[in-house]
Amino acid sequence: MAICLLFGCKSAKLSDAENKQRMGEYYAAAEIYRKLYRKTKPSDKELRSYIAFRMGDCNRLTGNIPRAVSAYLNALRYEYPDSTLHLRLGQTYHRNGQYADAIEHYREYLMHVPNSAIALNGIIGCETAAQWKAQPTRYVVAGMEVLNSRRSEFCPMLYGEKYDQLFFNSTRGTVHKDSVNAITGMKNNALYSSKKDEQGNWQKPEEVTDAVASSFDEGTPSFSADRNTMYYTYCPDDAVDPRTAEIYISTRSGATWSKGQRAPIVKDSVTLLAHPAASPDGKYLYFVTDAVGGFGGKDLFRTRLIGINDFGGMENLGADINTEGDEMFPYVKDSVTLYFASNGHPGLGGLDIFKATLDSAGKWHVANMGVPINSNADDFGITFAGNREEGFFSSNRNDARGWDHIYSFTRPAVTIFIEGYVSDAEDNPVGNAAVHIVGKDGLNVKAPVKPDGSYRVELKRDISYVMMAAAPGFLNQNFELKTDAEEKNETYYVDFYLSPIDKPVVVENIFYAFDSAELRPESKEALDKLLKILNDNPHATIELGAHTDRKGADNYNERLALRRAQSVVDYLTAAGIDPARLTAKGYGKTVPKTITPGIAKTHDFLPEGAVLDEAFIETLTPEQQDVADQINRRTEFIVTGLDYNLR
Repeated sequence: MAICLLFGCKSAKLSDAENKQRMGEYYAAAEIYRKLYRKTKPSDKELRSYIAFRMGDCNRLTGNIPRAVSAYLNALRYEYPDSTLHLRLGQTYHRNGQYADAIEHYREYLMHVPNSAIALNGIIGCETAAQWKAQPTRYVVAGMEVLNSRRSEFCPMLYGEKYDQLFFNSTRGTVHKDSVNAITGMKNNALYSSKKDEQGNWQKPEEVTDAVASSFDEGTPSFSADRNTMYYTYCPDDAVDPRTAEIYISTRSGATWSKGQRAPIVKDSVTLLAHPAASPDGKYLYFVTDAVGGFGGKDLFRTRLIGINDFGGMENLGADINTEGDEMFPYVKDSVTLYFASNGHPGLGGLDIFKATLDSAGKWHVANMGVPINSNADDFGITFAGNREEGFFSSNRNDARGWDHIYSFTRPAVTIFIEGYVSDAEDNPVGNAAVHIVGKDGLNVKAPVKPDGSYRVELKRDISYVMMAAAPGFLNQNFELKTDAEEKNETYYVDFYLSPIDKPVVVENIFYAFDSAELRPESKEALDKLLKILNDNPHATIELGAHTDRKGADNYNERLALRRAQSVVDYLTAAGIDPARLTAKGYGKTVPKTITPGIAKTHDFLPEGAVLDEAFIETLTPEQQDVADQINRRTEFIVTGLDYNLR
């Protein structure tokens, strides 16, 4: 009889814990399981393992990861027979950033349940975590000290036309000072709000004491597009009938919020409905539920908003979004962009925030938001300041108690510029030039060049552009650019060198074999630049003139120069230039070079305007004569027309 009475006493207490766990009162259930575990003898392995496993589940679900790991390990020690234990150990180690241990238990679970998507995705998340941490995104994350307290804050939601007001949940409330939430073990959540001052600084938050406030747990607010309706999660207690989280509606009258009314999305009061998110277009209300027909755990659904208190049927968002794990805390940025938290998709541990984009075929594409938005802790409840890449989210990172706090985030704008100089062949600035840029993104600008020849234009990433520098009295020059796809600040430098149409231009670095018209291989780069000039200016015709130094007979030098000029013409025609656009001319030594400012700057013994004829060269030293002879040995082109093939 004594044994039966003792067993009956234990069963009653165990059923209390099980009932509370079933109702989602995880903190209260964990406390009962803890007491039961201590009272159960180590020799009763079956009961001890069962209690330890259940206690681990409750601690995991309240965010107390150290206690969850300890409880699960006790369940393992006492040989808990369900393979789900390995899945739970994998998840808690994953949440704790112990990726190698997590993978070991995920793989053990897969030996029993080979096709478990949640375990497979867990392994992917653990293996990818190092890459996410090594390659963080451009988001900048910071804790919001002015909003946070020594208690818990989560689910921020920006409000107002200028997004200058913020609502969120907190357990610091005075209204709930005597309450203890059976789910979390903390005070019930109350709504708080903060506003920006005239300098744009967030002010100390104040508790919302309008009629919407109650003695029960409320939070996760979302607002209609006109900002006059608030949807929120409400968790009432009922000593008689079982209750769970529900979605409530409050309307704004003047500056106050009315008492909430239950949203009649479902008829019963036992189906969990939470985390409402109104779409900006006013068409849908997204939410979380564990209703029948889901994919496992909590799923994201939506219902059509017919009126403030009138809803259409429930629609599961499907397998692209929902997994065997939990998908929660939706946020709808626009008609094709949804953010949510999940522990079922590959992540860093716990809940991660994901971005889902809807394509034209109706398929969602889900991407982890990476580090630093996500961590191995729970990260969830994101809100954006409209279309700007800034806002807030909640996380329990860096809190040993597992309590949540609010963090800000912003992604600095990527700035991409192209800049450079437009100069003539002598490297003098062409101040009356302009750079015309056309991009596949629709950009079409004509940027004027400054007097010093400089220009600067802002571009976008991952776009192809065509550029053309032009100026009166000069041939055009084109350039093609493809900006990098990576999200980083970048400046591209492109200088243009324009060729004048009214005087000869030396083609530097064209080399011939000694005493021959054969082009040397190292001439190719210079020849291809000349080829590009002709292609950039398809209506231009030019004369190619070759010049020799003062040595040798006149007739011989002229014939050699003509053959050399013809070699350049042959190269260009072989590359596709119409021979009608080209004329070869051999000048020999009859047209010595006149010293330009550029040459004078490079060689201080050659005065600007001096003609390098034989009489002048003989006044120089032998070393200087070699330089002068080399300057005279040149290939030039001069524009002879700009109307080729014009009709």
